[in-house]
Amino acid sequence: MSAPGTIVSALPAQRIAGLDADFWRRVLIALAVMIAVLLPWAVSDYRVFQFTQAAIYAVALLGLNILTGYNGQISLGHGAFFAIGGYAAAILMHKLGVPYYLTIVPAGLAAFAVGVLFGLPALRLEGLYLALVTLSMAVATPQFLKYFDHWTGGSQGILLRKPAAPLWLPIGRDRWLYYQVLIVLLIAFWAGSNLLKSRTGRALVAIRDHPISAAAMGINLPLYKTCAFGVSALFTGIAGAMAAIVTGFVAPDSFNVFLSISFIVGSVVGGIATVSGAIFGGIFIQFIPNIANQISDAAPWAIYGMFLLGFMYVMPKGVAGFIKERAIRYRQARESADADEAR
Repeated sequence: MSAPGTIVSALPAQRIAGLDADFWRRVLIALAVMIAVLLPWAVSDYRVFQFTQAAIYAVALLGLNILTGYNGQISLGHGAFFAIGGYAAAILMHKLGVPYYLTIVPAGLAAFAVGVLFGLPALRLEGLYLALVTLSMAVATPQFLKYFDHWTGGSQGILLRKPAAPLWLPIGRDRWLYYQVLIVLLIAFWAGSNLLKSRTGRALVAIRDHPISAAAMGINLPLYKTCAFGVSALFTGIAGAMAAIVTGFVAPDSFNVFLSISFIVGSVVGGIATVSGAIFGGIFIQFIPNIANQISDAAPWAIYGMFLLGFMYVMPKGVAGFIKERAIRYRQARESADADEAR
């Protein structure tokens, strides 16, 4: 039996360790935000545009992680929700003259509505069957967009005017758009993190891990699974709206099946059941194909495949999972060393 003094002295140490971990997590988040704020001033305008695209993909991947990583519903059709958000924003700006900053929320809500409607029949499907149904949506969406040419511009798409910074703010267009996307990214990640930490988030994870037990505990499986589809589509639709605003152009061929496949690849590489993994996945989607092209013009996809294999071999749980494992091992090693020193 341990002495009372030993137990009492151990409790504050555990509290301090917990506070220490939480403190360093907040420090790392603050440092990451500071780096993101200063980044546009350290790279060229083209790199700023690339990082803006990576941030947009990160928002879309956050939505996919909520659905697939935390709720266990496999989706190969999130490029369709991305397209819905992009076209909703483009139509509001081009046809109705709505300011770009007022199109983001309606675009997300349009994607949310489609996600809920699609999630209802998807309740009867699981696993690969659900993946095939969502893949069919990704295949059909570009053709569907070409049909309503009066609103969508048909195969030619819609050309938009990229917004510039206010006259009183001496900043270029690329940096201005970067900061707009960064604000949306921070809000999305704050909202997503709070959602996953809430009762709803715990219910989503319970449905993923033990659906029968979750139903026995009184969790409404159809409701939560449908909401997961809708919220996931909401984030992806917001990302699509930001993509339309940043690029100034939308066309059906921009939202092909490969975009949906890229989303699932980025989600797995970044860490499919993590929030921070969406950032690493967005960086992978944006930069690895370009790096592969620079290495070999003749066989870029072979290089891309080698990168993908390398990531999966070294980091089977994704980049975020790899970092988390290393942090846990370091903490355990430090606690073991402290315990040995205390003896």
